[in-house]
Amino acid sequence: MFSTTDYDKLRLIMEESPEKKELLTRLLESHRMEVSTISHEIRNPLTLVYSTLQLIEAQHPEVRSIRHWDSMRQDIEYMNQLLAELSSYNNGEKLTLTSSDTTVFLRTLVLSFASSLMDTKIEFTSRIAPNLPALLIDSVKIRQTLLNLLRNAQDAVSSRTDSQNAVSSPRDSYHPSIRLDAEYKNHAVTISITDNGVGIDAGELTTIFDPFVTHKKGGTGLGLAIAKRIVSAHGGSIYAESTPGEGSSFMIILPVQQDA
Repeated sequence: MFSTTDYDKLRLIMEESPEKKELLTRLLESHRMEVSTISHEIRNPLTLVYSTLQLIEAQHPEVRSIRHWDSMRQDIEYMNQLLAELSSYNNGEKLTLTSSDTTVFLRTLVLSFASSLMDTKIEFTSRIAPNLPALLIDSVKIRQTLLNLLRNAQDAVSSRTDSQNAVSSPRDSYHPSIRLDAEYKNHAVTISITDNGVGIDAGELTTIFDPFVTHKKGGTGLGLAIAKRIVSAHGGSIYAESTPGEGSSFMIILPVQQDA
């Protein structure tokens, strides 16, 4: 599979001449079709296996006590998740663009995410500039991207909370927080998601957008790679800044189209 860096290099080559662009476009499309076909063919029988396990468990609850039963189910769930994210990564550049009211779109998204935190101690705030210009976007995929970043932030602050609880000190209280900011500047809408979680080591920041690179337990390493492919397909860019032990900030910059 091509890495994110490979795709960036291919785009530069495609810009050199129409002939190179046509040839590489056909190559990439063929590559995507092969990945999609393989993923589809694996997911079908895997789904049947998982359904059968659920049926066995429903009819014979005692199997839950069998050694390795739970780990087997978790492995199958992980494979299903991996195949689903592989499909999302593979189709990250296929967009259905519509003109979206950016302010309404973001306010709806933050309300949805805020409701998911109601039973937690995480403080979530947003600062969305009023009257943001409309964006020509695939709203489903941009929503997917932003929710993925917000969930990553939730995991980061939850991990720091767990660490604080493990070595709790009455003098050192930690208040987990996540913030989403959105503003218009330089003919683009900049959306930032900031948390005060565990942070990311400097050495890891250079590879976090590469596929199959993960430092999170149970992660597939495709979430941020999918996010970058989707944002890049919109002509935008995504960056990350982080300080270990203090938190991280992810910035998405989406250009405003004249006909949006």
